[in-house]
Amino acid sequence: MSTSSPDKASNPITHALQLARETLPPMHPAGRPFVAGGVAATLLLRRLWKPLGPAGALATLAVAAFFREPKRVPPERDGLVLAAADGIVSLIEEAAPPPELGLPAEPRMRVSVFLSVFDVHVQRVPATGVVERVAYRPGKFLSADLDKASDDNERNSLLLRTGDGHELVVVQIAGLVARRILCQVADGDKVRAGDTYGLIRFGSRVDIYLPPGSEVLVRKGQRTIGGETPLAALPERGA
Repeated sequence: MSTSSPDKASNPITHALQLARETLPPMHPAGRPFVAGGVAATLLLRRLWKPLGPAGALATLAVAAFFREPKRVPPERDGLVLAAADGIVSLIEEAAPPPELGLPAEPRMRVSVFLSVFDVHVQRVPATGVVERVAYRPGKFLSADLDKASDDNERNSLLLRTGDGHELVVVQIAGLVARRILCQVADGDKVRAGDTYGLIRFGSRVDIYLPPGSEVLVRKGQRTIGGETPLAALPERGA
């Protein structure tokens, strides 16, 4: 007779923990100090007045949810530009890329995605390639859904070159409430489509400037999923 231990999956507590890990998305490391501060504040509030404890706990959970970083599976098809963020497509228009990148001031098709405070706020790499330049520019904190937010607001721009030689520009733009842009890549880094590369705290916008000849695959008002939704198809090499 076998004397092996029972299958761990038969343990209801172990099974519940496994389901929790599979259901609840992990948290971006940038959120850990905020959550730790929320836990400390909750304990302090509970000591001061017990009914304040649940309110502090709910606020801490909301902060943890804001910094969530769910796993994403990019499409296998080559030649796609993926959404860099979760949100709503707010603008599809031609515009010159940010001047701090040193690119020609010729208009390119720009797709803007607006993030509300309820959206996932990590940014994803739109295509596999090499980061050629990262440029930060301070600015205002206008509402990110305004057209002029791309020009006036604080932003961090990324110039990415794909394996086929296409240039993509991805711009993180601070919003009305946002006060911090985090970028985790640097000049020369090799990146993969769908990987997390940055974060904007509390309401923001992400612009992607496409190379000439690209085919836009989304419409204004459409919801995007960062790292999964195809925004555009790149032109064939030599086209």
